[in-house]
Amino acid sequence: MPVPVSVILLFILGLLFLIKGGDWFVDGATGIAHRFHVPELLIGATVVSIGTTLPEVMVSATSALGGHGEIAYGNAIGSVICNTALIAALTVAIRPSTVDRSTFRTPVFFFFVAASFYSLTAYLIGHFSRTTGLVLLAMFAAYILTTVLQIKKSPQPVSLQSEESSQQDDSSMLQDILLLILGAVLIAFGADLLVDNGTLIAQSLGVPESVIALTFVALGTSLPELVTAITSLVKGHGALSLGNVIGANLFNLVLVSGISVTLAPFDIPASKTINGMNASLVVDIPVMIAVMALLTLPALIRQKLTRAQGIGLLVIYAAFCVFQFA
Repeated sequence: MPVPVSVILLFILGLLFLIKGGDWFVDGATGIAHRFHVPELLIGATVVSIGTTLPEVMVSATSALGGHGEIAYGNAIGSVICNTALIAALTVAIRPSTVDRSTFRTPVFFFFVAASFYSLTAYLIGHFSRTTGLVLLAMFAAYILTTVLQIKKSPQPVSLQSEESSQQDDSSMLQDILLLILGAVLIAFGADLLVDNGTLIAQSLGVPESVIALTFVALGTSLPELVTAITSLVKGHGALSLGNVIGANLFNLVLVSGISVTLAPFDIPASKTINGMNASLVVDIPVMIAVMALLTLPALIRQKLTRAQGIGLLVIYAAFCVFQFA
């Protein structure tokens, strides 16, 4: 069955929206960071992460309200794994960087607290109630408050010799905010176009729907993080990219899952088993925690990320995908 030309054009349009949206979003975020002398990693772990997590929020909330809790559940965990073992891994493998422990440990700490609560709920209760959703949203609020207080206590020194900082001082705050908002809108709209029309292309080519769900939908909601990571690397803002991934992972658990569960509680899906045990509890959750530990713990200890970490994470992601398709 031939693919309609309109579908291909909309697919390309979605890709262009993503690229331009990522460009504007990074420019706006770094402009705000330089204006208030805030570490880029903190901006990446808050403002940028909220913007790039918008597709996950929309997909998961819509799925939960439509009675498809398994999609909301899988989207949150799958996005964390994809963000860490594919997007962050590519960033680290291409350009390893040093890490500022003081700004890195807050989002990492909150992630593992949220992941522990999320995992205990899954293993001990097997059901995500509305109370669970409210607790996750409370963690989101606590993280934002803690980060704001951290920014106020630790302003970065002004570099008068920095040409880029000088250019930012000359630009208006309104321009930076508009770039941030327009970038987020283009990213979300572009991801939606890419997923919808990519799915139609796959169906026209005869690709099974199960494969479509595992590829286009899962990767589509993580495309903003990927575009932001690539754009940040090209512009030399590696810390922003790393902060975005860590923040997005946290928000996938506390914001995406929190909103979904609060709107429509659901049970832990058990569509796949291993020796009679729920595959999600045996593989998905342990892999999610393992890849985040591999990315963050060595960085906190040595204050740097190595190419070997990136390659190791990519291998884990490849093995995880093979398992899912098997």
